[in-house]
Amino acid sequence: MTNFAKLIYEGKEYEFPIVVGTENEKAINIEKLRALTGLVTLDSGYKNTGACQSAITFLDGEQGILRYRGYNIEDLAAHAEFLEVAYLLVFGELPTKEEYAHFKKTIHKYTLVHEEVRKILDGFPKSAHPMGVLASITSALTAFNPVPVNVDCPHDVYEAVCKVIAKVTIVATWVFRKREGLPLNYYKNDLGYIENLLRMLFAIPTEPYDINPTVVNALNKLLILHGDHEQNCSTSTVRLVGSSHAGLFASIASGVSALWGRLHGGANQAVIEMLEAIYADGGDVDKFIAKAKDKNDPFRLMGFGHRVYKNFDPRASIIKAAADDVLHALGIDEPIFEIAKHLEKVALEDPYFKERNLYPNVDFYSGIIYRALGMHVEMFTVLFAIGRLPGWIAQWKEMRQGGEPIGRPRQIYIGAVQRPYVALNER
Repeated sequence: MTNFAKLIYEGKEYEFPIVVGTENEKAINIEKLRALTGLVTLDSGYKNTGACQSAITFLDGEQGILRYRGYNIEDLAAHAEFLEVAYLLVFGELPTKEEYAHFKKTIHKYTLVHEEVRKILDGFPKSAHPMGVLASITSALTAFNPVPVNVDCPHDVYEAVCKVIAKVTIVATWVFRKREGLPLNYYKNDLGYIENLLRMLFAIPTEPYDINPTVVNALNKLLILHGDHEQNCSTSTVRLVGSSHAGLFASIASGVSALWGRLHGGANQAVIEMLEAIYADGGDVDKFIAKAKDKNDPFRLMGFGHRVYKNFDPRASIIKAAADDVLHALGIDEPIFEIAKHLEKVALEDPYFKERNLYPNVDFYSGIIYRALGMHVEMFTVLFAIGRLPGWIAQWKEMRQGGEPIGRPRQIYIGAVQRPYVALNER
């Protein structure tokens, strides 16, 4: 097998080594391209550029495969707890009973958030978007943790990981409570992580809060499915910001900001907004199906197809079952959910959608679950961020401990060539 790629340029021949991953992915190593040839590559959006070598997540979009550290996402979602998967992503192995107990205990140690953070939260207007508030306060946590993480010290790294998981989770629930005008809740160390998350979000001081096990199971699966997804926009942002040796909280805050975008984490919000728009228009699903098929119509169905998965999203079938369970357990019968079921049926049966692999993806079903739980649409991406948090931490840790250089993409300049300055009174 050829272990190099050959480039012929201006009569000269250059060879560049082929790098092969453990799943037989192949890449051309062009680290010396500019030094040898004076050329750089142009790849808008980095769709064909590998920015790093990573041992965290394997994704095969053509085959519909997603694995964390070698474990199939189907197995993890069926059997693991979210914090187990968080440990796996960050530290590379599933924890033993002793390791898992210590991990949870250390997270519990950091679940109190400095009272000054509450004052920062109070400074935001109620109308502020939750993702903007989450990004800002996550960044502000740097001020309360000013000492940089020593990435060469396992103890420092471990403590930092647990601290970030604890505090960002608490702050995320506070963002929701602030929006709803409710008093802030704190973590109860005698409850599990998912149970705590639900209680901190929804418990009212004047009423008992019953934790529904079906909802716990669904939210646990959903957060696991969101845990990591290779070098997506927000993950690449975390690695790029972290490559400058920015702190962990600052790097995570940059990931939150990237996830905020409608083309990334905001997709599940767009699903519910689409369903509501169809309902407001009279609920004629067939009309909107026809619009989606019309290439001259700008309307697009949200939550169908995927930029990476060319066949099906392996996360979708898992979370579809969980969404059905939640709707049944909570006895919810809203018109927009009937519209969603109609759209789903069409996408799975209509040749137009099947031929184009436009199957419902994880965003389609996650939006339905969040809506069923009583979340307003602007909060959906905050829940996504809680799920993605371990993946961001794992990627930051891998990048820093791997000694990766600071990120510095090149460009092809297409602006004006050199021209003389003209004095202001002569223009």
